[in-house]
Amino acid sequence: MYKVDLNSDLGESFGSYKIGLDEEVIKYVTSANVACGWHAGDPLVMEKTINLAKERGVGIGAHPGYLDLMGFGRRNVAVTPKEVKVYIQYQLGALMAFAKANGEKVKHVKPHGAMYNMAAKDKSLAKAIAEAVYEVDQEIILMGLANSEMIKAGKEVGLKVANEVFADRAYNPDATLVARKLEGAVIHDADLAIARVVKMVKEGTVTAINGEEIKIKADSICVHGDNPEAVEFVRKIRLKLEEEGVEVTALSNFIE
Repeated sequence: MYKVDLNSDLGESFGSYKIGLDEEVIKYVTSANVACGWHAGDPLVMEKTINLAKERGVGIGAHPGYLDLMGFGRRNVAVTPKEVKVYIQYQLGALMAFAKANGEKVKHVKPHGAMYNMAAKDKSLAKAIAEAVYEVDQEIILMGLANSEMIKAGKEVGLKVANEVFADRAYNPDATLVARKLEGAVIHDADLAIARVVKMVKEGTVTAINGEEIKIKADSICVHGDNPEAVEFVRKIRLKLEEEGVEVTALSNFIE
């Protein structure tokens, strides 16, 4: 039986600013990556998002990023591994407090934006992130780009890991994502994107942007719900996976 998780970045509103359609997308996902207040989110939003996930039986994960509200955490920041380590622990601790206060547990950690992309290639940053999580709670699953340094680092320190793939992004032959500024980086054809997802889950391969077939492990599929079309896309992905005999379930139900 094939099993896969559907995750989405939620809780990214801030104060009076509303971002995303959390109440809609959470109907179809199995894991929520909750912003921890640095790139987005605030204490009230964090608590609301945890309760939203609790109501739907969705796995709760921390989504820590760089302290960059204006850049939404997508700008590269020159930091040391030690700084990244304490940044992760600070944000994870905050979300764990809200989870515990509401009778829930943080099940996974997925770094956000620039931190995620940098750690996918930078071994020292990846190790710092993995150690940060391990020192707080050894049972938390570390989610990172499939086949990346983050996955390797998580395994090395003794964490459970989840290989993440993207439904609407093109891949390079080395399994990294094609930079958004390049043509063809984002797949706009919903049917093509869904077919690629099914192939990644069931066959463990994806067609790179140069036409080469590459191996990839898909434990979790990242989906976005920042507009009505995106929410409909998430619904279609889940429906197609289930039609194909794939069980869509939270990471903690199958990652060992």
